[in-house]
Amino acid sequence: MSQILSAVRRTTRGRSAAEYEDLDEHVTESLPSATSVPRQLEDHYDNHIAEADEIEMTSVSVVPDDTFTVTQAVNAFGFGRFQVKLSLFTGLCWMADSMEMTILSILSPALHCDWHITRYQQALTTTIVFLGMMLSSTFWGNLSDRYGRKQALTLCAVLLFCYGLLSSLAPNFLWILFLRGLVGFAIGCVPQSVTLYAEFLPTKQRAKCVVLLDCFWALGACFEVLLALIVMPTLGWQWLLALSTIPLLAFALITPWLPESARFHVASGQPDEALATLQRVAKENGKPMLLGRLVVDDSATLAPRGRVTHLLHSELRKTSLLLWFIWIVCAFCYYGVVLMTTELFETSCAEQSRTVADLECAADCKELSTRDYVDLLWTTIAEFPGIFATVFVIERCGRKNTMAVQFIIFTICISFLFVCTDNRVFLTIMLFLARGIIAGVFQAAYVYTPEVYPTPLRAVGVGTCSAMARLGAMVTPYVAQVLMQSSLMFATAVYGLAALLAAVACFFLPIETKDREMVETVAQRS
Repeated sequence: MSQILSAVRRTTRGRSAAEYEDLDEHVTESLPSATSVPRQLEDHYDNHIAEADEIEMTSVSVVPDDTFTVTQAVNAFGFGRFQVKLSLFTGLCWMADSMEMTILSILSPALHCDWHITRYQQALTTTIVFLGMMLSSTFWGNLSDRYGRKQALTLCAVLLFCYGLLSSLAPNFLWILFLRGLVGFAIGCVPQSVTLYAEFLPTKQRAKCVVLLDCFWALGACFEVLLALIVMPTLGWQWLLALSTIPLLAFALITPWLPESARFHVASGQPDEALATLQRVAKENGKPMLLGRLVVDDSATLAPRGRVTHLLHSELRKTSLLLWFIWIVCAFCYYGVVLMTTELFETSCAEQSRTVADLECAADCKELSTRDYVDLLWTTIAEFPGIFATVFVIERCGRKNTMAVQFIIFTICISFLFVCTDNRVFLTIMLFLARGIIAGVFQAAYVYTPEVYPTPLRAVGVGTCSAMARLGAMVTPYVAQVLMQSSLMFATAVYGLAALLAAVACFFLPIETKDREMVETVAQRS
């Protein structure tokens, strides 16, 4: 009845008294039957409501139950301008990290010539960086899960720039060790940029985008080699260290524009902040904001955050242990190839037949030549085809199978280096293939790890895996720079065996994350 009255009010509003009298005279003619009046008015009202709903549906997206989650929102907004900007921001962070890592293969030979350090001291120069990274990775993961990804990355950028610049002013070997250790401590936070990036990616594009992020790593490595080719012959390693901090400065300046993860806000019990971030994503991507209320899972907000011990609970223990071993082998083999490249180019087979003691007493040094830098650049470029191959395979075969098969292919490639040869073309091709494959494994691991851990433990999960990776990187200089000088076959066999064991570990991972949503609690993993 109220519907009829409201409709009558709308039709009679604004009419004059004469019009009302006319209505009275012809009422029987204008109203065919008493029963048809309510039906006509009801149909008229329904048509108006339907038209209004149609207009409203064209301007906003509606979730049937008037609620939505962060995952639904991110998938609805898709990959757009917001993700492109975030790709550039986090990519710059990866470039800076890559340049600091590539320096390791150039700095050690330079210090050997300038300060006459021994082989073990050269290895220590590399190890100290990874020691700092290992000790700090869990710290940064804890910080990210407790206070936010953005806060941790901002502090990391400032510290990394300061320590990198101070390294160029080191007066002696002890100071360079101390400062490079601090550089490693700051670099330990860089993997959290992947955590932040992955939490804003739609499910279907997540694997592809995280793998393609490695293009910035490869660009940074290539840029560092080119910079060394220009700077080292004239200005020396001090200027190389100083100029390599430029991307770090740029990243430090843009961190105020980094967004905080909406998933972190939800896990922290801050739905208003999460909603504001999602509105920003929708606006920049040109998509309508979802109607309804943002759902916050109470179990996610009450879950423990930033605790390493919870990674070893019964639901996560097998996954964590296997991932730790896989990450150890990834870094062990990747940085082994990087360091092995300069060693194989710098030393001939005749020199490799000398004992380690002979090498320790050798006062002469051999600086990297222009040809060495060019060949190093070629092996660095190998990461690009490795990245694209991983993008092609990972969405078809899954994360676990991709990592396992790539480990096996890496073993085959490294086996061709068992026999010492001075054929530079052969060495370059084998190192090219090995580095491309192991770079792909690393990126597949970076895709899988954030996907398999729930939001309250995602940053600390990635941070702990990164810490394990640095443990493998700490060991690899003593194989690639020391052991290889006495037995090339033994050194390469160590890398091949480690990769095979890691391939087996990949097959035993309990969960395949392909086409699965990022979860907020451990219970949602099953």
